[in-house]
Amino acid sequence: MKYYLTTAIDYPNGSPHLGHAYEKLLADFLSRYKKQQGNSVRYQTGTDEHGIKIYQTAKKSGLTPKQFVNKNSKEFKDFYKLLNIEYDYFIRTSDKKTHWIGVTKIWKELIKSGDLFKKKYCAKYCVGCETFKTESELENNECPLHFGKKLEIIEEENYFFKLSKYRKRLIKLIDSDKYHIQPKHAKNEILSFLKGEVKDISFSRIKSKLPWGIPVPGDKDQVIYVWADALSNYLTGIGYGTNTRNFKKYWPADVHLIGKDISRFHAVYWPAMLLSAKLSIPKKLLVHGFINDDKGRKMSKSLGNVIIPQKQVKKYGASSLRYYLLRAIPSNQDGNYSEEDLIVRHNTELANSLGNLLSRSLNLIQKSCGEIPFGKFDSKLSKEYSKVLISLNKHVENFDFHHGIADIWAFISKVNQYVDDTKPWKLSGKEKDNVLYTLAESLRLISGLIYPVIPSKAEEIAKQLGLKSVPKFKSKSIKSGTKIKRGAHLFNKYEK
Repeated sequence: MKYYLTTAIDYPNGSPHLGHAYEKLLADFLSRYKKQQGNSVRYQTGTDEHGIKIYQTAKKSGLTPKQFVNKNSKEFKDFYKLLNIEYDYFIRTSDKKTHWIGVTKIWKELIKSGDLFKKKYCAKYCVGCETFKTESELENNECPLHFGKKLEIIEEENYFFKLSKYRKRLIKLIDSDKYHIQPKHAKNEILSFLKGEVKDISFSRIKSKLPWGIPVPGDKDQVIYVWADALSNYLTGIGYGTNTRNFKKYWPADVHLIGKDISRFHAVYWPAMLLSAKLSIPKKLLVHGFINDDKGRKMSKSLGNVIIPQKQVKKYGASSLRYYLLRAIPSNQDGNYSEEDLIVRHNTELANSLGNLLSRSLNLIQKSCGEIPFGKFDSKLSKEYSKVLISLNKHVENFDFHHGIADIWAFISKVNQYVDDTKPWKLSGKEKDNVLYTLAESLRLISGLIYPVIPSKAEEIAKQLGLKSVPKFKSKSIKSGTKIKRGAHLFNKYEK
């Protein structure tokens, strides 16, 4: 079964941060999980490369906008490689061969529907959000997401999109879960917004002020603004306007996974555009929260509490950072990042629970005969594994990834308890063979379960078991007679 998953595309105005890492890891977990179930997954991410911030920063750097985004886009790609994030397609909105063609096509569809019109206006504009702000959205005349950044007063003539026209249809779609928004509080916030006054929104900028962007078809003085440009990547990345067969194969998207700061754009602006263009809406929108410091404060340079993920990877390794972010930070709300907690979880849950299980199990098998013995898998652990698959799927569908991972580690603990209870070092004959076979088969199952969380360690477990690859969730049991290949410890412990 096909499964199309996207994240927000990142604005490469600076270096990637912890928020970027978290969102892409959530999507990577979901992508690998769906692949483990046997689905054909397309995971798309990328960079949003137009806009006033890019243009201004490139100018200050002494680079052309294209040179600037080429350099920064590569930095994002390198960062995701560092975190072992396995996307299937990386889209760049400066790509004229794919993205520009699709954006121009959807613009023309909006024109056909009579939903784009030109008007003069004057409004307060937040460069950080790249959006206009109403007085009700401001706190002390500042954007609450970008305190200290002065709002610009924009006065010009642009094209506007008739967002208000789709208000009632959007309420019906979201309320009925035809466009399913999770978690529920995010859905309620969007419905509350839609039940208020919904204004039409600016979809273009004057080219003389912003020459870096996609030209408006038929109007040499205007460039297409971020919403019609950036949001359309979910279509253009699968061939909208360039590859009809591929587009029909993947659209509509199964999941858009985004942060709560841009939920309105994806829950309101985007489906309204799709309705206007006579296209199907996505099936599900997953909205994750922010990562705060260990005291629950927003990370900022002024507070000196910014966690740099590249440094954390260098210090603890990609697997430990992946595990901590996915296990300790709730996928559907804000969470706190504590380096001390990361060390504790690494030492207890990764090094002790998982690492020691692999080490002592393979040591026992090695001392016995060096290969998987002929035996029978313990029926109780077999039932526990079946339960884990059911609960894990429930948590993933409910956007409770962290709870699902907790269930995986609960299963690992049960296997550890099985070793303690059976004491295979005291056994012999068929009884011992059954226990050792059960340990090998349990490790095979565990490698498949942890693959979405810490893929490189799952691969290492599979390799030490003598397997060619990490098994899918439902695959054949380990073969008796397979020679094990003991390797180094999975994890070294860290001092606080």
